[in-house]
Amino acid sequence: MSPTLLHHLLDSEACVPGRVAIVDGEHELTYGALRERVAALAARIAALGVEAGDRVAILLPKSIAECVAIFAASAAGAVFVPIHPSLRPRQIRHIVEDCGARLIVTDAAHHAALDGALDDLPGLSLLKGEDGIAASSETGRQPAPAGLAAILYTSGSTGLPKGVMLSHDNLIAGTRIVRTYLGITGDERILSVLPFSFDYGLNQLLTSVEQGARIVLLTFRLGDDVVRAIERHRITGLAGVPTLWTLLTRASPRFAKADLSSLRYLTNSGGSLALGTIRRLRERLPETSLFLMYGLTEAFRSTYLPPQEVDRHPDSIGHAIPETEIFLVTADGRPARPGEPGILHHRGPTVSLGYWNRPEDTARVLVPDPFPAGERPGIVCRSGDIAVADEHGFLRFLGREDAMIKTQGFRVSPTEVEAALMETGAFRAVAVIGLPDRGVGQRIHAVAVPSGTGTGMAEVMAHLRRSLASHLVPRAIEPVASLPTTPNGKVDYKRLVAERVSAEVQAEPELVEA
Repeated sequence: MSPTLLHHLLDSEACVPGRVAIVDGEHELTYGALRERVAALAARIAALGVEAGDRVAILLPKSIAECVAIFAASAAGAVFVPIHPSLRPRQIRHIVEDCGARLIVTDAAHHAALDGALDDLPGLSLLKGEDGIAASSETGRQPAPAGLAAILYTSGSTGLPKGVMLSHDNLIAGTRIVRTYLGITGDERILSVLPFSFDYGLNQLLTSVEQGARIVLLTFRLGDDVVRAIERHRITGLAGVPTLWTLLTRASPRFAKADLSSLRYLTNSGGSLALGTIRRLRERLPETSLFLMYGLTEAFRSTYLPPQEVDRHPDSIGHAIPETEIFLVTADGRPARPGEPGILHHRGPTVSLGYWNRPEDTARVLVPDPFPAGERPGIVCRSGDIAVADEHGFLRFLGREDAMIKTQGFRVSPTEVEAALMETGAFRAVAVIGLPDRGVGQRIHAVAVPSGTGTGMAEVMAHLRRSLASHLVPRAIEPVASLPTTPNGKVDYKRLVAERVSAEVQAEPELVEA
């Protein structure tokens, strides 16, 4: 019987009671014990007066307790709202209030770290237990859309996040689709380093449970921490964002010498991988399949590049995932031809329900199908990302519609400039942004983490002038010790821009002029 609700995944025959489901440090939980703890917490949630469609916020570290809370909220008929623990109290309060959470499941340490940020919410009470503290709150109990399973809030250190609504059908379809093209089975040992508040990280938990596999939870500081976990647990699958792969290939001494032969596959999403990083991964792990993927929370996963195409198309995000159609639309509303940039649109079962309590934002992203197959157009996701397809249908990501740099009358994709900078070998990581400039509109500014190879800036600039058109060459390259990231591990471009615009009003940063 196919699952219809998220917690039904635990009822699969694959979830053999005696098999280990989750490993968290020195602690293990079998599927039988997982089902028992989910049922117990679901009963406690219901006893607190949580009704069908109520939102349950989860503020916990990556842990067995967080996994239990996710499935328990679903089993109680509620909507789970995972909150990344690194968010500030102001951001956490915003999420709790914005979604109208009836309950927040947390632990003593994280409750204390809130520093009273939720104390003035009406109806607040505490319930202590082994799965944490449950605090009930009457913050606005508007009804949830039918079929709503989760609200995932977009992360970021600047501004207030907005919640993307995902249905049970969305999450189960995403689980089925990813499991299919990655070939995930019950023999998998998946290392989970991404947060469950990130759809990419959440999917790892769901695909593991659907197949009755083992998921190993890890919170890490150093690349060597990840490598040790792969060795210890004989990990077969690892998902990451570009910052993780840069960390492993450039700042993890153990990565070069460890026994990583158990790794069957790696997956990347959340940003393009530099060609040098791809080359290093392929050289170090020639027998490991590398899947390059693209997705967005509003439609989960959209494309993937099969491993056998990585060497031929290393700068591509591939083609549509199973059960999904991807097409590009030009600025004047036409289907984009090969080689012609267009906005990527996504049609399929993972298109979300939109943004919680933000109908105008939803209407900008979920739009009537511009090329419907039938008389009544369905809804597709307009990503806001610009891509181009070659004559064989392989897609290449160019940049965000709202992140393209407009300079000297040209629209510049930051990813193209970043790729050229990384090709020099002089940097471990690079972010290219546009800063206000009265003369050219925006000037191209690179923020880079030096690799320590000794490559001189003059050599870097000479390479850029050879490989890029003149209007693409950065006006300045700013060396930094590290790039700021969001809780999901993505480079925080908004913060980079905001800090530098603010600094320019006060004092110039240390720059290396081109």
